Amino acid sequence: MKWQRSYKPLLSVLVLAVVLLGLTSVAFAQSGAPVDPIVVLSNTQAEDPIEFETTRLLVENMRQLGLQVEHKAVPWAQYSDTVWFNRLETPEAEGGTGWQMTAWRMVARPERMDPDEFVFNLFHSSTAESGYNFVGYINPAYDALAEAQRGETNQDARREEIFQAQELIANDVPYIYVAHPSLPQLVRTDIWDPESIVDAQGIGIQNFWTWTGMTPLGDQKTIITNTGDDLISINPLYIAGDAPSRITELVWDRLMRIGADGLAQPWAAESVEWEDETNVIIKLRSGMMWHDGEPVTVDDVKFSFEVPNSGESPMYAPFTRRITNIEILDDSTLRFTLNEPWVAFEVASLAKVNLIPKHIWEPLITDLMTKEDNAEGLTIDQAPAIGSGPFKFVDWKEGETAILEANKEHFSPPKADGWVIKILPNQESALGQIQTGELNFLREWEGDSQVLQEVADADPNITLYASPDLGFRFFAFNLRFPPFDNVALRQAVAHVMPKDSIVKNIFKGFAVPADSYVSKAIDYWHDPNLPQYNFSIDEGRQVLTDAGFTWDAEGMLHYPAQ
Repeated sequence: MKWQRSYKPLLSVLVLAVVLLGLTSVAFAQSGAPVDPIVVLSNTQAEDPIEFETTRLLVENMRQLGLQVEHKAVPWAQYSDTVWFNRLETPEAEGGTGWQMTAWRMVARPERMDPDEFVFNLFHSSTAESGYNFVGYINPAYDALAEAQRGETNQDARREEIFQAQELIANDVPYIYVAHPSLPQLVRTDIWDPESIVDAQGIGIQNFWTWTGMTPLGDQKTIITNTGDDLISINPLYIAGDAPSRITELVWDRLMRIGADGLAQPWAAESVEWEDETNVIIKLRSGMMWHDGEPVTVDDVKFSFEVPNSGESPMYAPFTRRITNIEILDDSTLRFTLNEPWVAFEVASLAKVNLIPKHIWEPLITDLMTKEDNAEGLTIDQAPAIGSGPFKFVDWKEGETAILEANKEHFSPPKADGWVIKILPNQESALGQIQTGELNFLREWEGDSQVLQEVADADPNITLYASPDLGFRFFAFNLRFPPFDNVALRQAVAHVMPKDSIVKNIFKGFAVPADSYVSKAIDYWHDPNLPQYNFSIDEGRQVLTDAGFTWDAEGMLHYPAQ
């Protein structure tokens, strides 16, 4: 009996251990691995306080979902390169040089008045490896819609395809949309005639027609404007951000330009005439000269549109991919042949591709074809900034200024004598310089918009302009890597983006909440019935619960059990 008495406690311990082991096994069976740590990239507070503060708020809310998140703020040039060129690399949180999630923006450009550029380029699989689809979104159903809308000649049918494309993206959430800004800008209207400032539909006053048409009222004849970001590149085959794109459109001509009314109109082309749905005759304007004194020829035009299809300019390839042949008919006329109808061809190609001089670029492209690098990486020392546009490139002092001078021999010469952009990362410095006259056009402001209103109210020589913008602010997920290869997690994060609060408190009302890459400023193409991700931490957690995610005792999120 003594043996029996000593056995019972031991038996109890063994039974308890078995029970605990069973409970532990059940717990492990119901819970997967912890969700990977996340690094969210943004610009620095000094360079872009709106982006920085928006990211800070979102990261705080993501932590309430049980995510381990770090907000990493770095200068624009650094994180732009990381996002664009390291998209295929292992993310930084896993010890690599790639990325998982980043704040980003798409700026308003005239050619984006037609939704094709966003619909096709942002999410078509063909642009995932090296083009605009840096998030790596791959969806054959989306590809089919993006391709179909390009060739659809019935506008109502095309609109329906674009609506369906927007709905797919809204459900799959490769982006979290934040806002369409109404970008405020200040102009010294004691220096520039306010009647010469052009407010273009969907893009505001910062546009090609303003830059070329601004009329001086006195002796100051140079436009002096600003950017908060250093210039990464000045390259007609690579769009390196907002400020470089402004320089590019002034230095290099295009066959067509988008007018202030949003419609394409002939520019370097004297005429654009369609023979049928896939053939268009281009007559080049006579007398055009490159800035080095060489004539602009039809050979230059043909070359300019063939380079993107060579593989040496991936960013521009979507704008030329449907061109199957370019035939020179005589010394001023070409025929472009498309592989199928493309309703946005004038806007998305003829008004987008920069004309480049063959005598400068052909040797460079030929050399690059023997190397892994492409033309997007060429510096201004390797590829001189020689265009034929209304302004000539003069100088670029890295971190300080870029200087252009008027091309008075141009067929449409600018009213100003020059155009200077100063690199001013500090917002207060930029504000001070518009007040003193060191700047006369404040084109970029990332601070409190109410401050600009107060400055304009206090100084009759300064005028505030603000127009609805078709550009947008957003956060992008790299879908190639965990954890954002999981759609439920992306949807949950979308629920913790406080858009209304951000518009009210950070943008100070100078924006509208965004739910699509198509702006409400062009409401014909914007789908009004898209799925909405209302701000709610609880709804975000419920999405995760429904998808099988769990939380441990410390509140950290775990993947669904495998």
